[in-house]
Amino acid sequence: MKFVTAAIASLIAAGAANAGGYTAPVVEAAPVEVAPVVTMDASDWSGFYAGLQYGQGEATISLDGEEADTDFDAYGVHGGYNRDFGKYVLGGELDYNKIDLDNDGGDADLTRLRARAGYDLGRFLPYVTLGAAHISGDGDLSETDVTYGIGADYKVTEMFTVGAEYTKQDFSDVDNVDGLDLDTDMVQVRASYHF
Repeated sequence: MKFVTAAIASLIAAGAANAGGYTAPVVEAAPVEVAPVVTMDASDWSGFYAGLQYGQGEATISLDGEEADTDFDAYGVHGGYNRDFGKYVLGGELDYNKIDLDNDGGDADLTRLRARAGYDLGRFLPYVTLGAAHISGDGDLSETDVTYGIGADYKVTEMFTVGAEYTKQDFSDVDNVDGLDLDTDMVQVRASYHF
């Protein structure tokens, strides 16, 4: 009986000791330091680039309302420089294209110096282009006039881009003949390496 009385007394004493509840000691925690987040800007288009292009087009020669058309293949090299200003990208490009006229129409050389203005959409860069084009070919053909177009590049990696471009070249008064015009439309695919 003494054991039962002692056990009951111990339980009552323990219950009285815990009547106020348990309060954990307060310990000040050290401030949590968050490391700065470093992000790579995947949309920086600044720098030099060079690459290859291939495409097809149509050449139209006209005089006094009469026209003649022929298709052609165009392949060549290009190089340029872009400067990224945030959302806008400005640059310049020099390219060379070998023109191979269909139906054994001969060939020609097309060299262009163009300005480019684009809008930075991350890995995607749509742009417009405007500049000068010089064409030379069989016989005495040697003309310089205007070229303009639109295009887009896509970054596959930071160093490699692929793209597509539509351009038009308008040559007026070919061979100093008033009204003799040569117009070319060209669609090309491009691949470039960025340095």
